[in-house]
Formats: sequence, C-alpha cells, structure tokens
Amino acid sequence: PGKKGQCSANGMIMFDKAVWSPKPCVTCLCSKGQVICDTTMCHPLKCPQTIIPAGECCPVCSETASSLDSSVDDIGEVSGDSPDPKDSTSLLPPARTGMEKDELLPTEVTEIRDKEGRRKGAKKRKRKGKKSRQRHKGRRRGKLPVPRRGGAGDEQNQSDEDDGAFRIPSHFPIPVPPREAPPLPSGCSTSDTTVSCINAKLTQIPPISDPELTSLDLTGNSITTISDEAFNGIPNLEWIDLSKNNITSPGIGPKAFKILKKLKRLYLDGNMLVLIPSELPSTLEEIKINDNQLHAIDEDGLKDLKNLVTLELEGNKLSEANVSPLAFHPLKSLSYLRLGRNKFRIIPQGLPATLEELYLEHNQIEEVSEICFNHTTNINIIGLKHNKLEEHRIAPLAWINQENLESIDLSYNKLYHVPSYLPKSLLHLVLIGNQIERIPGYVFGHMMPGLEYLYLSFNKLTDDGIDPVSFFGAYHSLRELFLDHNELKAVPFGIDEMRKLRFLRLNNNKIRTVPPERICRTQSGHEDSEEEHEESHLEHVHLENNHINTRKLSPHSFPCIRSYCSVVLKPQKPR
Repeated sequence: PGKKGQCSANGMIMFDKAVWSPKPCVTCLCSKGQVICDTTMCHPLKCPQTIIPAGECCPVCSETASSLDSSVDDIGEVSGDSPDPKDSTSLLPPARTGMEKDELLPTEVTEIRDKEGRRKGAKKRKRKGKKSRQRHKGRRRGKLPVPRRGGAGDEQNQSDEDDGAFRIPSHFPIPVPPREAPPLPSGCSTSDTTVSCINAKLTQIPPISDPELTSLDLTGNSITTISDEAFNGIPNLEWIDLSKNNITSPGIGPKAFKILKKLKRLYLDGNMLVLIPSELPSTLEEIKINDNQLHAIDEDGLKDLKNLVTLELEGNKLSEANVSPLAFHPLKSLSYLRLGRNKFRIIPQGLPATLEELYLEHNQIEEVSEICFNHTTNINIIGLKHNKLEEHRIAPLAWINQENLESIDLSYNKLYHVPSYLPKSLLHLVLIGNQIERIPGYVFGHMMPGLEYLYLSFNKLTDDGIDPVSFFGAYHSLRELFLDHNELKAVPFGIDEMRKLRFLRLNNNKIRTVPPERICRTQSGHEDSEEEHEESHLEHVHLENNHINTRKLSPHSFPCIRSYCSVVLKPQKPR
C-alpha cells in the first residue's frame, strides 16, 4: 500500500478512494493503496440490430432507442409483465469493497447469494424499497459496479428475489452511475475553463476528462510523448502550451491532435522535435515551435492549415536546402512568420501572398534577389538584422516597388553605405551596427510620403560621408534621427530643415561645437513660405560624450527648443 492509502498510476499519485478513467469504458478505484479497475460489462441483447448511443459504452436495441422517453406504463406494455429469468439485464448489486472482491471467488459468491435467497426470500419484498435507497446511496459515494460472475442459478435467484418489484425491461441499457472527475495531479491548478500544471514534474499528459475545458498549460515538465488518446477527455481545447518539455517527434502519435476540432493555439517551444507534427487541426491560428531541432519542412508539412495566421519556427536547423518551395503554399491566411536563428543563406522561396511580417534575424543571408518578394505584395515589415548582407547583394528591384513595405531592419550586417533602391513606401529604416561611412545624396528622394524614422547608430559616419542633399526627400517627414556612436566632428547640414523632427541623437561622436542655425533655423526678416515659418517640433537633443565646451556655446544654438532640460550636454569627453 502507498503512503496513507495512496496509489501510483501512470506516474501519478492518486489519493485513497479516488476514482478515474484511464481510458473509455474503464473505471479505476484507489482502495487502501491498491488499484482496482473494472471494465463496463455489456449484456447480450436479443434483437437483430443494435446501436451504441453517444457517450455510452454498451449497445442498445435500435428499435427501442427512440422510445427511451416513453412513460413507465408504455414500457410495461412493450416489455411484458415479467422479465425473462434467463435475461441478465437486471440491475447490478451494490459494489463490494476491494478487499471483499478480491477475497470472494465466483463459486463462493453464488453460494452466499443462494443461502441469502432461501433464508430471506419472504422478507425481500418488504425491504425492496429500503435496499433500493441504500443501493443509490452507495453509488453516490463513488462505489463501483461489480461485473456479474455467477451462473444461471444465480440469475434465477436474483429474479426470484425481485419478484413483485418494478424493473427496467431487459432490452433497455443498464443505468450507469455518474463518474467523478479524476483528481488533478499535485502541482496543478484549475480556474474556470483552464487547467495549469506549470513545472509540476509531470512525465505524461494527465488523464483529464472535462469537455468544458478550453485551455491547458503544461509548460516546464518532463513530458516525452503525446499518445493518440491523450486529449480524448478534453476534445474542446482551444489553447495548449507544451513548451519546455522533452517531447520528441517519434513520441507524438499520428492522430494525437486530430480529435481537437476547436484548437486555435499550439505552443511547442523548447522541445526536441525534428519534424512538425502531422494531422494538425485545420482550425489552428497560431503555432510556435521555436527552439527545437526541426531540420526539414516538406510540401505536406503544413497541409490543411488554411486558417493559420501566426507561425514561429525560430532556433531550429532550417535552410533553403531542407524547406520545400511549396511548404508554405497551404497557408492561405498566414500574415506573421518568424524564421530567425536558422541556417538560411537566401530569403526562403514560396512565401505566402498574405504575408505581412517576416523576421529572419540571426541567419546567414547574403543576398536579396529581385524575385524574393514578387508575390508578397502585402508585406509590411521585414527583419533581417544579424545577417551577412552587403549593399551590392541587394537587387535594385528586390523591393523598390513594394507599396505596403514600411519597415526594414538591416542592423548588424556588412553594409558600407545606406542602400539605394529602398522601397518607396518606407517609413522606418534601421541600420544600426554596420560599417556605414556614407549616406548617398538623394537616397531617400523617391520615397512617398517620406521616411519618418532613421537609425544609424554605431556606424562609421564622418563629416565627408554626409552630403548636403543626403537627407533630401526626408526633410518634411523625418521624426527621429539617430546618428550617435559615429565619427562626426560637426553637426551635419540639413537638420535645421527637418521641421517635423522630434528626437535627435548626436551623442558619442567627436563634435566640438554647435553653430547657430545648424540645429534650429531662426526666422528671417523677408517673407518665407508657410512651411518655413512652421514651428519646430524638436523635443529631445542628445549631445553628451562629445568634445563640446558648453561654456562657449552660442545662446542661439537651440532657439527652437522650448525647454533647455530637453538638451542633454553632459558629460563631455576631455579634448
């Protein structure tokens, strides 16, 4: 016996008197440290056709299935006044305890029942009502029905004992007492329609039976397998998180997820999968399989996932060599795709036409060809930081004609100047951490409505690398300009013309002074256009860590700044 009568079943500890169902039509009881399991017994039927009603284990006659709602009088007329004594469909006796059931042999049970029948036959009729109440009381306490093991004599005695009492006719199913929900393993908690077993030291998915359950969180356990029957008791799940376990591809049954007809989100991050699980429900809208060991996606790897919107496959071993060009073809609704931290050298082929956001950080991409985004006309964001791109390996027609592409991140590549032929719809350009020495003139001139955010921090920009027309096309649109951590010795020309600029970073350069009208333009006496008279929106200026002598700064250096606390000048480097 276990501690305090507890039992061990499938790696889980069950309390004494706990009742659970490890699989359909099988009920188990923990009794004083022993596990007693009982399979529902189905009695033979005398009818040509039978059916198994939904949620039942035993068949019933098909011609009586529609008459279950009839009255008691109708039942009597159909079945006759007295049942066949040879029919074994009488109500089962109350369950014995585990000790009694193990100690009594079938022949001993028969003998005891025969003696009781002969000795108390006359009194049974008077006490029938009381025994029925006791039987139902026993069922409410969770006792289990004992399968009939006696012979024909036993059946005859039982029939004699029940003389004069109303019984359900033989061709009706035996009533089954309601089963209690199996207790949750220690470390699990429940709230409304959610079960959470985070870091609960589970080695398998717990046998839960609750059709109303919609969310299951099993993060951080030691689960290695998912059987085909794992979710049979919780078929209405909409969200499953199995992240940070030890699940392997061979350990997932081919039909493990097939029963989940309402599943929308499936998280399998941090496992040991080498392939995407098969037979995934078509209702899925989000799949995360980051940080696994995926090494291939064939053309059927994502089949039937027509409703999938988000797919994350970062931190695997995927490349253009093992991902089929047709792999993403079934994804008719995909808009968000993360493939970072893989082994791609080029942009994957066959991207869905519905794609809006693509992230390929931390790969080995060296080229952006002119056909990469031919069919992705809705793409809005592309993340390519931490790759090996050089400006001459970006084809002129790669993305210049994209009408919805607003954000590109090319940080930490091998760029030596700001790339030409950028998308005309671009609003947000991130070029941090390259080797950029120059911003070519008119490189932003073709953009409409114009670039709004330009980040060039941690590069090698010098005064000679910025032309008077480098920012042409962005003067009336740029809102944030980051030029910090470069090699500038003077404030670049053109900043005073950026009328919508709000945030300017020039810190950590080699700047020695800030001449008047280099950052803020003063209004001249002659008539200017309405745009030239527009007030500056500049709110923050960072000039710290340069070589500026703040005592010698002109009082007209920042006339457009409303508050001097918005200008950061300290500390400065010694000259």
